[in-house]
Amino acid sequence: MPQLSGASGVFFRVLGVDPAAAGATGYGVIESDGRRCRMLRFGALRATRKGPEHFPQRLREIHTMLSELIEEFEPQGVAVESVFTALNMRTALKLAEVRGVVLLAAAQRNISVHSYSPREVKACVAGYGHAGKEQMQQMVRALLGMTETPEPADAADALAVALCHVQAAQYRARLDAGSARATAGRPAPEIRPRGLHSRIADSRM
Repeated sequence: MPQLSGASGVFFRVLGVDPAAAGATGYGVIESDGRRCRMLRFGALRATRKGPEHFPQRLREIHTMLSELIEEFEPQGVAVESVFTALNMRTALKLAEVRGVVLLAAAQRNISVHSYSPREVKACVAGYGHAGKEQMQQMVRALLGMTETPEPADAADALAVALCHVQAAQYRARLDAGSARATAGRPAPEIRPRGLHSRIADSRM
């Protein structure tokens, strides 16, 4: 993972995805310099044809779209919203298949995928795990410094997932840096020269 530091000139780019079984699959690409985030692109892919017989084609369209976004923006990570457990079984299975396409597109470019629950995303972005759609859209707009509210809501959700991952990555980076400093500050273990009695004992074993 690149260092999240504006002073280093290294940017951390994330593709956020809000998968949908029947509606629009939202996507959003953001970039962070460790201090602030900016939006690079967002949108939503709607189903061109509805019905279970067209679902395989829908999966192919989502895969093609994500593959093109990954090729163009070369994100360091892909963040996807996890399956909502309150969904009925049929919808949950279809949503899992859509998430499988997301995982495939990322794996084909050796990009790590990170999942976040809807409650985690809302708590991270809005500070409240039960925030509504409009509240999330307004918070995403404010955090990314956008001049307009991101539409549709599926795209705003994808941007929110990406923001959640950036914050999680920054938190992990701070933890790793703290652990590295703590390890560097510890004195090296004392190595005592082995005496004659130790060598004799070893020879008898």
